[in-house]
Parts: sequence; C-alpha cells; structure tokens
Amino acid sequence: MEPDGITVRFLVTGRVQGVFFRASTKAQADRLGLSGYARNLPDGRVEVIAYGSEPAIDTLAAWLGEGPPQSKVERVERTAADGIHVSDGFGICQ
Repeated sequence: MEPDGITVRFLVTGRVQGVFFRASTKAQADRLGLSGYARNLPDGRVEVIAYGSEPAIDTLAAWLGEGPPQSKVERVERTAADGIHVSDGFGICQ
C-alpha cells in the first residue's frame, strides 16, 4: 500500500441491498486501485471501507452517490477511518 493513502468509511443508505451494489462497488474500487471491502449491514445499509489515494477515494465517493442502475441511493455518509486496517485488494463481505 502507498504510504500517503487515506482510509475512509462510507455508509450508504437507500435501496442498496440485493441490487448488486457490493459487486458493482468492488468493480469500481478495483478500477480505481483501492483496497478495502463492502458489506451489507443488518439495518439495510451498505458499509464500504476504502483505502487509497484521495483522488481515487473522491471518485469512489461520487460513484457511491449514484450506485449501480438497480439501486436507489438516498444518502452517503463519509468519515475518516484511520484506525481500520485493510489488506491489499478489495473484497465483498457477507
């Protein structure tokens, strides 16, 4: 991992489960060279942890606001997640 990367936590609210949101997020993160993961939360939101360059994180944030065509994103919350360690690559958690 690059030493000047940042780690961010996104909480995505709306119709974001069961619409290929996590798989589409992984595809975007892979394209942007980000590490981290996407997982469904019990309350219906999707949590995304992403590590990488700030421009790549910003691009992912903009994409998360739209999501894949089947989704309906209502809100994206973004917070710093400096204490969360991610391994190389981007995964999908259950």
